[in-house]
Amino acid sequence: MSALRRVPARILSCRVLPHASAALCAGLGLPASAAARSLALMTCDQDDSLYAALDHATKMADVEVLYAKSFYAGSAHASGPLSGEVIGVLASDSPESIAQGVAAVRDALEHLFAFYAVGDAGVTVFPTVIGRVGRYLSGLAGCPAGAAFGYLIAPPVEALVGLDAALKSADVTLLRFFGPPSETNFAGAYVTGELDAVEAAARAFRDAVIDVAAHPAG
Repeated sequence: MSALRRVPARILSCRVLPHASAALCAGLGLPASAAARSLALMTCDQDDSLYAALDHATKMADVEVLYAKSFYAGSAHASGPLSGEVIGVLASDSPESIAQGVAAVRDALEHLFAFYAVGDAGVTVFPTVIGRVGRYLSGLAGCPAGAAFGYLIAPPVEALVGLDAALKSADVTLLRFFGPPSETNFAGAYVTGELDAVEAAARAFRDAVIDVAAHPAG
């Protein structure tokens, strides 16, 4: 089996607006009647890692994910040196909570979430298990906050083969399928179930991706 090498995600830009314009907040998705909020704006070179880290922040601080979008074609084709692959915006009523949310994102990217390179093949995989999902990803997936959550992403064929293996290997429910191409030309899914089943699905996904990378033509 090919070795996996962790590829750390990098925050490329991060600025806090302690009292952001109400019009800007409305443009990003807050109701027009809502009061102005404190915002944290950040870009990162890995979109899925940042989405998972933003979700982690909702568990660690009184913040919400106001806006998060991947950029087209991925960080290798970014529009500028600080653009990366994704933009995320945290919002809160207080600057102190925003600071806590940013710290949680940074900690999650350093210790919890990253893509992994499969040997020297140039293939990367995101076989991530979140023991208790937060408010952000649970809202996107349509599952309860606190559920065990599998976040499984890889390049197109690798992801489809991996998902087939994951869904056959464990008693998990497919919550949301990301068919190829995504904005960054990957694919994958969210799954849920008992924690041990989610972990088994993530292992099967990872191992299938490794196998495709080693034997791409079968």
